[in-house]
Amino acid sequence: MSLLDYQSARPWAKSIRLAVATGKMPPWFADPRYGEFANDSRLNKAEIDTIAAWVDGGAPEGDPKDLPVPPKFVEGWQMGKPDIVIDIGQDFTVPAGNDVYKDFIVPTNFTEGKWVRAAQVLPGNRKLVHHSHVYVIEPEAKSGSGPIARFGAFTDKIGDGVTQVRNDAPVVDDACKSETQGLPAMDGFEEGSLATMLPGKPPDVFDVFGDGSTAKYIPAGSKLRFQIHYAKVPQPGTDRTSIGLYLADKAPEKPLKRVDLRNRFFLIPAGAGNHEVKRCYDVEEDKQLIAITPHMHYRGKDATYELAHADGRRETLLVVPHYSFEWQLQYRLKKPVLMEKGSQMIVTFHYDNSPNNPFNPDPAKLIRWGDRSEDEMMVTWTETIDGAKR
Repeated sequence: MSLLDYQSARPWAKSIRLAVATGKMPPWFADPRYGEFANDSRLNKAEIDTIAAWVDGGAPEGDPKDLPVPPKFVEGWQMGKPDIVIDIGQDFTVPAGNDVYKDFIVPTNFTEGKWVRAAQVLPGNRKLVHHSHVYVIEPEAKSGSGPIARFGAFTDKIGDGVTQVRNDAPVVDDACKSETQGLPAMDGFEEGSLATMLPGKPPDVFDVFGDGSTAKYIPAGSKLRFQIHYAKVPQPGTDRTSIGLYLADKAPEKPLKRVDLRNRFFLIPAGAGNHEVKRCYDVEEDKQLIAITPHMHYRGKDATYELAHADGRRETLLVVPHYSFEWQLQYRLKKPVLMEKGSQMIVTFHYDNSPNNPFNPDPAKLIRWGDRSEDEMMVTWTETIDGAKR
């Protein structure tokens, strides 16, 4: 719902007061006892009191002369017109009735490498696109028997590009302590995507300090792989999702990198109200942690991130006590945290597969990793830069 003027906001005055007083709006789920975040969207007490006083005073309009300049939106691009726009290369028809996972690989036609300071993935049809990731495929990249290819041996295809871990696959809920039996991608990290569109998530900004010192690189001759989750819809429709790239003025001091962590081998029992799943990452070289994004589905309950330093100290980086599938937020640290060589990131998620979870599609089912929203995932996306100093 858009509330860009007085006429649209006034009928909702009491609801607005309740939403800000209870902390429901603006959406922000980090426990304030742990970490400081540059994109903390919470209102302070004075701002909340101002809104409450406005409502209690009858919600008057005020002097229109005091209005700020209204925001301008360019065809859905939240940061203005991009320097380069690349789409999926076709008008894709999404069938009705089932989730669809679809990959589109398209050329960039770049004859020279590009440093990118920001990017936005823009759905062609927002009613159809649940979320999307865009990956860079470098010219020398080759397909083979890597971790993701080997993971396919433990899954079943249950729809158009949709997979699910089989019930008879190995079970590893605690990947920090359990023997992972050589299972794919259960230690180390995976290279992440260039950019992502998630519910409630703003565009990706790679110039994280605002001084041009960080950016992401797309080599000449690269291709882009759009991985799109199309939601289950009652009527078919057409989509042509695109990505807008905002170019940096110069090469940065350091490239911004993604370090992604997943546990794909958990099993959540039917009816379990607080099932724990863990994943650890042993840091192999000094890195500066810039941002964290947890990702679960409807049964996601909470997420905790800790760093066990090489000298024995244990630091809580982020706690999300009430995870929301509808608002998948990135938490960008106010100051980068050094993850020194020999330290370990410890990720702990809890899931509520009980009847007490109002969002639970079916508490009578045991749940494994799967692409559909009614399945589950255990994913962490982080942004880092290499080295002990900026």
